[in-house]
Amino acid sequence: MNNVVLSMKAIDKRFSGVHALKQVDFDLYEGEIHALVGENGAGKSTLMKALTGIFPKDSGEIHYMGRLFNPRGPKQALNAGIAIVHQELNMMDHLTVAQNLFIGRESTKLNGLFLDEKQQNNRARQLLAKLHMDIDPELKLAKLTVGKQQMVEIAKAVSYNLKVLILDEPTAALTDREIEDLFTIMRDLASKGVSMIYISHRLDEIGEISNRVTVLRDGELVGTRKTSELSKEEMINMMVGRVIYEQPKSHSNVPPDAPVVLKVANLNAGNLVQDVSFELHKGEILGFAGLMGAGRTETARALYGADKATGIIEIQGHRIYIDSPMDAVKNGIGYLSEDRKRFGLAIRLPVMDNAVMASYEELTPTFLLHTRNLVKATGEYVQKLKIKTPSLHQYVKNLSGGNQQKVVIAKWLIKNSSVLIFDEPTRGIDVGAKSEIYSLMNELVKEGKSIIMISSELGEVLRMSDRIVVMCEGRITGILDIAEATQEKIMGLATLSR
Repeated sequence: MNNVVLSMKAIDKRFSGVHALKQVDFDLYEGEIHALVGENGAGKSTLMKALTGIFPKDSGEIHYMGRLFNPRGPKQALNAGIAIVHQELNMMDHLTVAQNLFIGRESTKLNGLFLDEKQQNNRARQLLAKLHMDIDPELKLAKLTVGKQQMVEIAKAVSYNLKVLILDEPTAALTDREIEDLFTIMRDLASKGVSMIYISHRLDEIGEISNRVTVLRDGELVGTRKTSELSKEEMINMMVGRVIYEQPKSHSNVPPDAPVVLKVANLNAGNLVQDVSFELHKGEILGFAGLMGAGRTETARALYGADKATGIIEIQGHRIYIDSPMDAVKNGIGYLSEDRKRFGLAIRLPVMDNAVMASYEELTPTFLLHTRNLVKATGEYVQKLKIKTPSLHQYVKNLSGGNQQKVVIAKWLIKNSSVLIFDEPTRGIDVGAKSEIYSLMNELVKEGKSIIMISSELGEVLRMSDRIVVMCEGRITGILDIAEATQEKIMGLATLSR
């Protein structure tokens, strides 16, 4: 594994006054799985976008397969054998799985005059079976969960004759079983000489799957080490320049007499929300745990009015009727979706427009737009959440994934919602930003806000929750106080089928 497939030397890139990459070096061996880590905004995705021609580097050299390489776009990079699977899904919801897999490479008949859907579906079925993915190729992509959609995008990349595969947060929405399947695929590809660049904030996974680790911080190369010679604590210290301590919660911080701010009774919506009932107290973080498909996100969407539902919802002891997200917002409920790009942001608008979009009426009480109020409110939370942006007028699409997530959080904090639903709040966020968001959530509940937190990471659920609601197949199978909760108990309830 000493044959260098890719070498990037002194790569430099600036955006609107932000020095995103500062003379960064990176190399990749044949058959290697090379982890690229760093906080959000460290330059990881920027470096990979320069490699794949999504935008040009300002200076530096890229050598690929022994030759100078300057792709003019992702298609040219793909034709050369370099594919990237982005953190944000990049496929067409209205097409089937098979159509997404082979778009531009469709199966045809009668000398290419007609599409051969049957043959194309069979090709897709064979590819998915080879990758041990239990996905129907004839289903519309929109019918799949975020995790399944991610697997389809990985399958699409693998279907090309690859030499280099870049995976940007590929496991963020996957179950443990799907992650195991992905790692099996990665190891198989590596054994066949395919080289992989693996971007992830899940440091335990990096220790399991990678051969070497390169760390970036603030656009600069901190160092490259063999994974076997690098502890998790050393990796974190290289990433953030400080030591982060994460202690699990041993007892609830909610007083016994804390009032109920939200009561849900007999909530039903589709097949994945069946007779769901629970209470949320003032100052409480109520965790929702369960496997993929358990109904956690669907419960949040039903509560928020995004999906049609029946049942009883009470706020501060008064029954309310939520038929749309606007009704939920008016009643003091804010929702941070697991898919921020599709449901949480207008990515082609600036940071300020996104941050205040739920609060225009409060911040601009007259017909005249009070720009000063908008700037003040946004600036306060950009500073408080440490959102890395050159200005409040930067387009959200130009921010890193973690900073985009923080903009969504800022939107609901500016709105001053009393009940906050955080669905996978740290998905795609690095350890430093995670620690900041954990601290922020704890501050919010101390101020009297109440939080419903949905997370696929059991460690996160145990670290943050006062109580834990466990779901399986659309039903609540148990509610645990944090003092009695363990991973074993949660998993037992999460697999308690009817």
